Amino acid sequence: QLVESGGGLVQAGGSLRLSCEASGSLFNRNPMGWYRQAPGKQRELVAQITSGGSTNYADSVKGRFTISRDNDQNTMSLQMNSLKSEDTAVYYCKAWGPGFNIWGRGTQVTVSS
Repeated sequence: QLVESGGGLVQAGGSLRLSCEASGSLFNRNPMGWYRQAPGKQRELVAQITSGGSTNYADSVKGRFTISRDNDQNTMSLQMNSLKSEDTAVYYCKAWGPGFNIWGRGTQVTVSS
């Protein structure tokens, strides 16, 4: 199970930190990521991180967002800085591996201009 938290309403240029708490030790051995879906758009990758800490970011968030994880605590975070109105979306935590593909329920991020 994955549970996101930390979403909310913020002004453009502001910051938010999202967290994803994973239950079970399965997740700390597999990659995890953040995705987002804006109204009327497809869900898209924001950032992903391997169990060893290697990261990959969408071009639209490079230099502004930072993904991290704590395998001992079974948590993953997304630090979002310099937020823009186009970052408004529901943000989802995802974990995947051999035989599983799990999504959280999402947390709303709204950036006002």
